[in-house]
Amino acid sequence: MGGHPGTFVPLDGGGAAAAFDEIEISILRSLAVQLLELIGPGDEPAEDADPLAALFAEGPSEPPSDPALARLFPDAYGGPGATEADDPEELRAHSAEFRRFTENDLRTRKREDALAVVRSLDALTPGGDGGAVLELDGEQSLRWLGALNDLRLTIAARLEISEDDEAEGLYRLPDEDPRKPMVMAYLWLGGLQETLVETLTP
Repeated sequence: MGGHPGTFVPLDGGGAAAAFDEIEISILRSLAVQLLELIGPGDEPAEDADPLAALFAEGPSEPPSDPALARLFPDAYGGPGATEADDPEELRAHSAEFRRFTENDLRTRKREDALAVVRSLDALTPGGDGGAVLELDGEQSLRWLGALNDLRLTIAARLEISEDDEAEGLYRLPDEDPRKPMVMAYLWLGGLQETLVETLTP
């Protein structure tokens, strides 16, 4: 059970499948590993640490300085949704507090999503041409969806693409533009994400 290259198709009984060639598998795995490196290792509590204390461990209160990480871990308050009536100092204080208590969990979830991508790619059995069909169950599909979204956010930050940028303009980049390979990866991941969402929509 395959599907067109670069697209997910629904599986009978739930889940999704996609056919990837050897190069696509290699690119996806490499991107997921780079995402893991960007997110960074978790703060593993020591074996004799108090598990309750670890549960309430505080995360950072300031947004990351790396633009890609700032897209992955945006401020909860302020930003585009803020109005002129909002007090910037108050918004910053609320964002800092929210970040302190949620960012560690968010990092853990994003790390687990990226790891799920790496593990499912590593478990593939390549055919004679080096390609393989990836099959995901419902939970794996959600993990992949999270990781694909994070990868697109990261690449968009590196390319300084905003959500308002026209995809058409990205398609028209000349081949000699140094951003072209990353733009093609961004658009490809968008297609994967879109078709995976469709398999989850009844």
